[in-house]
Amino acid sequence: MTEAPLTRPGPTLYWRLTGLIALVLAASGVILALGARDYARTAADDAYDRLLLSAARQISETVRAEAGTATADVPPSALETLSLSGTARIYYKVEGPNGAFVTGYEGLEAPGAGTGHEPQVADGWFRGVPVRMATQARFLSDPDVRGWVVTTVAQTREARDGLAAELLKQALILIAVMSAAALAGVMLAVRWALAPLARIEAALAGREPNDLAPLDVVAPAEIGALVATINRFMARFSGRLAAMETMIADAAHQIRTPLTGLIAQLELLAGETRPERREAQVGRARERAGELGRLTNQLLSRAMVMHRAEAVRFESLDLAVVARQALAEAVPASLGRDLAVAFDAPAAGLMVQGDRLSLAEALKNLIGNAVHHGAPTRLTVRVRRAETEALVEVVDDGPGIPAADWERVTERFTRGTGGRRGSGLGLAIAAEVARSHGGRIGFGHGPDGFVVSFAVPAGERP
Repeated sequence: MTEAPLTRPGPTLYWRLTGLIALVLAASGVILALGARDYARTAADDAYDRLLLSAARQISETVRAEAGTATADVPPSALETLSLSGTARIYYKVEGPNGAFVTGYEGLEAPGAGTGHEPQVADGWFRGVPVRMATQARFLSDPDVRGWVVTTVAQTREARDGLAAELLKQALILIAVMSAAALAGVMLAVRWALAPLARIEAALAGREPNDLAPLDVVAPAEIGALVATINRFMARFSGRLAAMETMIADAAHQIRTPLTGLIAQLELLAGETRPERREAQVGRARERAGELGRLTNQLLSRAMVMHRAEAVRFESLDLAVVARQALAEAVPASLGRDLAVAFDAPAAGLMVQGDRLSLAEALKNLIGNAVHHGAPTRLTVRVRRAETEALVEVVDDGPGIPAADWERVTERFTRGTGGRRGSGLGLAIAAEVARSHGGRIGFGHGPDGFVVSFAVPAGERP
């Protein structure tokens, strides 16, 4: 037979965390790369812009007035540095006062022409290609030529684009190395952080199947809560398992005796031929069968209240209604004797917090005990409130349980010393239900007979 998998296969927590952090690092790398690209472009522009302005300044300083016109001698050194890249093309133009062309490339328009005489650098186009242009103005104050002379130097973008690409390449390499180092560090950190989970897994996997002792592992506070939850679950499971084992042992021990007696009685009946003895044997077999049935019912009843004590959420309910129904179910229609039954409860009811089935089972056991083992002629079930407690009192006119037995009759399979002998489970079931509801059961003698009281806290849920 193939065992079903305990969990659906999926990525481990280690790879989930590593993948998530890798995505964060990748997103951060993209943002840094975009920032590096802008920075590289700006840095390349700044470097070449200074050269452009220097070239424009050098050319501007050569402008002079000669024979009534402005002339300029462009020094080779002014454009030499810009030409070192070997790929960029250099253009220049000198304009005299009133925009008169002096030298250079006609058609090269100065950026921001007519907006001022401060040095300027801007992008532009010349002969269909993008260029970077710098302008330098100089006032010529010769008697024959007087006015502003504007020098413009332009450079195509190949050199600065190449420098920006190289800067970006270096930045990307640095980002990649840093991201890889960070990811490696994160993987080690995640592995270290998850180590307590591996220790818990090893501690659980190395246990024997019946070992339900609490886990004893060193774990950080975040995982300590998980360990505490596992320990609480194991404690509950251990308690349930112990209760189930006890119930099975009790059932095996308690049922064996009446079952053996019933079988022996049936064997005697099978061999009996005399009618009068046969009738007596049938009566005893019927009595044995009845005892066995009551014992089985009470064992199942106890198992039910033990299960519901931990598994069922309490509800607001009227204890008087529960007691009335328990009385109706616990008193058989035919008893073979006259029994006066009375029920007394507040008209407005009496609200408590509890489990309806468990409370009903407890009260049926108390009433059934009184019917079968206590009350000769009179039985009263009284519901009332006493301060903070809701009480159900089962009163009968029998001799009651001797005071010496009051403490021990609530233990399972403990029977009283007076009257008929029962299974020893009825009062134990009632006591367990009372404890699970924060209450108690008590015994006493009142003016109208022997009293067994079942008390739980009164009131609805706040």
